[in-house]
Amino acid sequence: MRIPRIYTDSPLSEGATAGLDDNAAQHVGRVLRMQPGQELLLFNGDGNDYPATITEAGKKHVSVEVGTPSANATESHLEIVLGQTLSKGDRMDYAVQKAVEMGVTRIVPLTTERCDVKLKGDREDKRLRHWQAVAISAAEQCGRARVPEIVPVMTLSEWFESSGDCDLRLVLHHRTEQSLNTLAKPARVALMIGPEGGLSPDEITAAETAGFLPVALGPRVLRTETAPVAAMALCQWLWGDIGSQ
Repeated sequence: MRIPRIYTDSPLSEGATAGLDDNAAQHVGRVLRMQPGQELLLFNGDGNDYPATITEAGKKHVSVEVGTPSANATESHLEIVLGQTLSKGDRMDYAVQKAVEMGVTRIVPLTTERCDVKLKGDREDKRLRHWQAVAISAAEQCGRARVPEIVPVMTLSEWFESSGDCDLRLVLHHRTEQSLNTLAKPARVALMIGPEGGLSPDEITAAETAGFLPVALGPRVLRTETAPVAAMALCQWLWGDIGSQ
C-alpha cells in the first residue's frame, strides 16, 4: 500500500512527537481513517520529506513520531511565476492544480479587461484559501515538498511591477511568430496567461512595454486553463527538469 504524503504547517524535527495541524489531522483521521502504528510521509514546505508513524489517531487529533528527514529532489532549478487571469468554475482550479504538478513556484491571480470574475473582500479571501488548498493537494499527489504560494489578486500594473525580478517575462499570444525554443536559458520565468476572450490589444502593448515578450506555442488557440500547462511543460523541457533524468 502506498504511504500517504501529507502536508502540515506544523514544525517537524527528527525524534519529536508532533500533533498534526487541524486540516492534516482531519484528513488523516476522518478521511483516510488511519490508525496508530501506520506510516505517513510528512512535509511542511522546508524542502524535506519526514517519515512518521502515527502514535495517536482520532477524527480531529492525530499525533505522530517523526523519523529521519530526507531532502526532496522534485523541485526544478527553473523558477516559474505564473500570472493567471481569473476564470470561472473549475477552470481556475484546474490551472492551479496542473501548474503545481508542472513545478510552478508562485501563482498570481490576475484581473484583466475581459475577465468576467470579480473578487473582493471575503469572497476573494475564500477563493484564495480554496486555491491554496488545491495547491497543497496537488503537491501531496505529485511528490513535491514545497507548496507554491497563491498570492492576492493583482491588476496588470501590479503584476508588471511584481514580476520585475524575473530574467525572462513572457505573455502568451497566438498572433506572433516568436517561439520558446529560440530564447536563451533563463533562471526565473514569469508567464502571463490571458482570459477566455484573450488579452486586449492595449494589454498586449502594455505587457510589451513592461518588458514581456509575446510568444506562441503553436497554431492552435488554447483555453485559458490549458495554456499555462502547455507553456510550463515546454519551459521545463527546454530549461528545467523535464527530460533531464
